[in-house]
Amino acid sequence: MGSEPTSPLFVRLPTASAEKLSRAAFELKTPKRELVADLVDRYLGAEDVAVGRVASQLREPDVLTIEQLAELLQVDEKTVLSLAAKGELPGRKLGRNWRFSRQAVLDWLATPERKRHAAGFEG
Repeated sequence: MGSEPTSPLFVRLPTASAEKLSRAAFELKTPKRELVADLVDRYLGAEDVAVGRVASQLREPDVLTIEQLAELLQVDEKTVLSLAAKGELPGRKLGRNWRFSRQAVLDWLATPERKRHAAGFEG
């Protein structure tokens, strides 16, 4: 990024996002300016904006693995596997692998526990 001309950019980020950016800059020993420029180039390249691919790149997948769901729910993978195996978490086992509908899990999470069985969320 050395001698390229620059433009000032002033934005307000949610605190959690700003902390992630600061942590990444520290850990990677890279200026925030370079991290942000790389992210803009990666996700908002001219060809992507022109054909509308930005939303699909930034959007989370509709079908999640155990690992992805654990990250979404901010729990460990053993917890996800245990809840799925007990039928407490909406998901399907395909062969040896579990898959989860992102929307079904978000609906499940938003439903009070006492209403889950009546709404059809049981295994």
